[in-house]
Amino acid sequence: MSEHGGGADMPPQNNLPRSRLADYAEMVDRPAAPLPVASSQERRDPTQLEPVQKSSPEPAPEDAEISARRQEFAALLGEFRRTAVLVPLGDEPGLDSERGLLTADLGGIRFILAFSDEQALARYAQARGEMAREWTYQTILGARLLDVAVPAAGVPCGVALDCADGVDGVVFPPVRGIVPDEVAVDREEGDEV
Repeated sequence: MSEHGGGADMPPQNNLPRSRLADYAEMVDRPAAPLPVASSQERRDPTQLEPVQKSSPEPAPEDAEISARRQEFAALLGEFRRTAVLVPLGDEPGLDSERGLLTADLGGIRFILAFSDEQALARYAQARGEMAREWTYQTILGARLLDVAVPAAGVPCGVALDCADGVDGVVFPPVRGIVPDEVAVDREEGDEV
């Protein structure tokens, strides 16, 4: 990611580290297993059908895995909302200071870059080759980033936590349940806020 907008120095998509969110998305997008087709010997006369007895089906193992991962992400989101994180200041005027919060654009979405501690920020600075630079940052509660800073961006915006840590980093995209509904990108036009 690059500061304020991404650009030509970004690696191709298939070289980017995968986030846990990508794993969740793949699970949801899996096609359903095809239904078995009865052979001609197994087919019954439709007039001879017996009533189907309804029972509560056991959840499929895939459904249990999806549910467990959603609960894990909800716990992670709750912890982020209650935690103060470090947010470096960028070069443009913006929210809460004379300089705006450090952001990066990826795929048409702006992400506020946040770090869990100074070591995570140092790993980011090292990855950018900017260890000698002085990094000015603010400590901001995760809930404030999601509820105030994201809507103030004026464009689709989320939060990237510890983005230099590969799969250990977390992305909070601008979707319902994470950011306010009025700025969520998955909100339908007719949805009431």
